[in-house]
Amino acid sequence: MKKILLTTAIALVATISASAQNRVTIHADQGKYKINREIYGQFSEHLGSCIYGGLWVGEDSPIPNINGYRKDVFEALKALKVPVLRWPGGCFADDYHWMDGIGPKNQRPSLRNNNWGGTIEDNSFGTHEFLNLCEMLGCEPYISGNVGSGTVKEMAQWVEYMTSDGDTPMARLRRQNGRDKAWHVKYFGIGNEAWGCGGNMTPEYYSDEFRKFNTYLRDYTGNKLYRIASGASDYDYDWTKVLMDKVGNRMQGISLHYYTCSGWEGPKGSATQFDNDQYYWALGKCLEIEEVIKKHKAIMDEKDPEGKIGLLVDEWGTWWDEEPGTIAGHLYQQNALRDAFVAALSLNVFHKYTDRVKMANIAQVVNVLQSMILTDQEGTGHMVLTPTYHVFRMYTPFQEATYLPVDYESEIMQVSKAYFKEKEGARDAGYRPCPLLSVSAAKATDGSMAVSLTNVSLDKDQTLEIVLDGYTAKTVSGQILTAKNVADYNDFANPDKVAPREFKDAKLKKGVLTVKLPAKSIVVLKIQ
Repeated sequence: MKKILLTTAIALVATISASAQNRVTIHADQGKYKINREIYGQFSEHLGSCIYGGLWVGEDSPIPNINGYRKDVFEALKALKVPVLRWPGGCFADDYHWMDGIGPKNQRPSLRNNNWGGTIEDNSFGTHEFLNLCEMLGCEPYISGNVGSGTVKEMAQWVEYMTSDGDTPMARLRRQNGRDKAWHVKYFGIGNEAWGCGGNMTPEYYSDEFRKFNTYLRDYTGNKLYRIASGASDYDYDWTKVLMDKVGNRMQGISLHYYTCSGWEGPKGSATQFDNDQYYWALGKCLEIEEVIKKHKAIMDEKDPEGKIGLLVDEWGTWWDEEPGTIAGHLYQQNALRDAFVAALSLNVFHKYTDRVKMANIAQVVNVLQSMILTDQEGTGHMVLTPTYHVFRMYTPFQEATYLPVDYESEIMQVSKAYFKEKEGARDAGYRPCPLLSVSAAKATDGSMAVSLTNVSLDKDQTLEIVLDGYTAKTVSGQILTAKNVADYNDFANPDKVAPREFKDAKLKKGVLTVKLPAKSIVVLKIQ
């Protein structure tokens, strides 16, 4: 059980008394649950330049590409071992009519992206382009179906088109469009944000819609759908309760959306210009997802004690103000070391609840919100990897490893209510807490151990004594992600300003691991 050492808030941000050394105990022989690789999922919406100019440039582009997919972006995602990719939305999904995105590209009708800036798209990236990309990446596709403005017939035919290998009308149409063999499509979302852009429905009404649409989605030979209900936005626990009552085991998963920002009322704050208070507030907001998950999980545990229905955090991450000079509604934002901390802290929480959290999809994969990759908007072919990308790359050893219980203490930085909104449901009346240390550990199938250590303090190094209970270690190696300033980021002029390097301050002696963890750093160790 995680232990927390609270300190007293004196000013806007609480002062923290110095602690010479912290002890961490990893129970290597008590692992029970596997960390689902889908927790490291990605999200690709038709939003800004995520698809066009991000993933897709077309076969005739001067930018190097593989069958129309940006070569540099594709190779970077391949290195991440992306397990699952969600598409086409987001809000876009409930405005998307899939038949407009199949057939010869020069005959596909254009569309206006009503949700995101009114951009005109040519539909050159559709079902074939997405599913072929997933095959090339070796990842599971996650399709979001159109409930808000679509029909039952339209959705049923889409499933048939993608997954039927028989002599059926949609399978014949797919073959006519150049794909003989059906794709494997496991994850299928029946609507998105039905409480908002997906139809502004009540949970009771959406439950009935889910039941209706779901009735006509067939499992064709060799393909079984994992049916995902449009779940709650962060603190809406009633939505989860209603769906568990009225939909129940008709769904295999229920989604949850949770974003970290500086507030929904007015500006969300800059991605790169923020003070210390805003930094700690944002990380406290990020970590509040643990309480949110616990409360949704408690509702699900009561109705589904065997854990058959998964909780899928299929939209999460930071949401800051758009970068000055970029297109309104395209949600292009920079990605600083602060964002890397949000990624690491969130992933550590997901690990802890992997018995119920079966998938998570950070928003979004390229050029939108907390992206892995930024590409230039002038067509010169430049690409940069973000600090968040580096966290996901460093964390790949956790995929499919067994989660290990960890005991440790963390001092708390507390930020005053000047930086939180009452409607977001902060856990106490006046402060949002931000623990300064986060630890996660897992054991891989080859017997090695992965340990992540995150020190979010801006100015205080920590020395950790790590006891490996039930594990005999011989070697330790690792990487560290840090920077001079927590607002540092990578751009096209300085693409490696925030990048991982070898970590040398971990020493193993008589079964005890001593780690000198610098301020504002993320370290991932491999222990054997």
